[in-house]
Amino acid sequence: MTNPPLDLFWFLPTSGDGRYLGTEEGHRPADLGYLREIAVAADRLGFGGILLPTGINCLDGWMVGSAIAPFTERLKFLLALRPGFLSPGLAARQSVAFDRISGGRLLINIVTGGQPKELAGDGLLLDHDERYALTDEFLTIWRDLIGTGRADLAGTHLTASDAKLGYFKPVQRPHPPLWFGGSSPAGIEVAAQHVDTYLTWAEPPADVAEKLAAVRARAAARGRTLDYGMRVHLIVRETDTEAWAEADRLISRLSDETIAAAQARLRADTDSVGQLRQLALHQGRRDRLEISPNLWAGVGLVRHGVGTALVGSPETVAARLREYQALGIRTIIASGYPHLEEAYRVAELLFPVLGIGGGRSEPGRDFRAAASRIAAE
Repeated sequence: MTNPPLDLFWFLPTSGDGRYLGTEEGHRPADLGYLREIAVAADRLGFGGILLPTGINCLDGWMVGSAIAPFTERLKFLLALRPGFLSPGLAARQSVAFDRISGGRLLINIVTGGQPKELAGDGLLLDHDERYALTDEFLTIWRDLIGTGRADLAGTHLTASDAKLGYFKPVQRPHPPLWFGGSSPAGIEVAAQHVDTYLTWAEPPADVAEKLAAVRARAAARGRTLDYGMRVHLIVRETDTEAWAEADRLISRLSDETIAAAQARLRADTDSVGQLRQLALHQGRRDRLEISPNLWAGVGLVRHGVGTALVGSPETVAARLREYQALGIRTIIASGYPHLEEAYRVAELLFPVLGIGGGRSEPGRDFRAAASRIAAE
């Protein structure tokens, strides 16, 4: 039986964009006009949704999403909720509001991890596993509020005493879908109990298979079945040779000193198991960046979060994506530098090979069809 096409999401660079990593050369600031261009392009091209990141160096995703959603029609917005940063009741009411004003296009990305120093700066002083215990309580209250309109919980970290959602209900029932990525045992337990889609960063297929098997087992033990998604960068060109040349260009402004400093900072600033797994893939070395066929770890030399990219021709990248699809991955959250041009490139080159329907076109304005007619005359 043929698998259905993958659902491809795109990424909104709310901390800025550019053609080169680790440099201000050609930097594009994250102004609303540019971010709106990317979202509108993703909507027109046929991407299923868009991820808005979170962190002190990013514009707030909820505010940016609220400003951009009216300019899109079909695009879903994957927005971060960070347990411990606001109350479950307020988060529930914000979720309902966005879901209603977007016409049911909200997806919730639960983000528990991060850099401990950044979290402490925002007043969250719990250690790694305690943060996931708080997340469990947060989601218990949040789901009860949106699903039933009421919640009661006397937890270790959070309390809800006859809490009420209020008059308004979300478009999506019982609640906007919950997405979540966490590689630690504590994170996997939260996923098994609460979420609808489990996310992983791209790693070699055998490593992803092992992780997904652990998540499936824990979810099955709770009588639940999850969907699965993967976050990865894409470098797609007409040929493999061109794609690898583009990968080299992306990091061509990085000095060895810049890489060493970034790697030291990335390791010192995290207690995330997923982040440490990403760093271990290449160990900061330029000579070991292809960690699996066509899976390149160059982005992770200086960037936190997902540091891997699939590199190659449309046929090559499609074949690699299908390997992950065979493991159970249904959604790919992709990105490319710069994000506006690469959204078009991915849609034009990769979508047809993957069998993903393209964006809307205007009848009679297809320049390729016109060129064919001219040549035939």
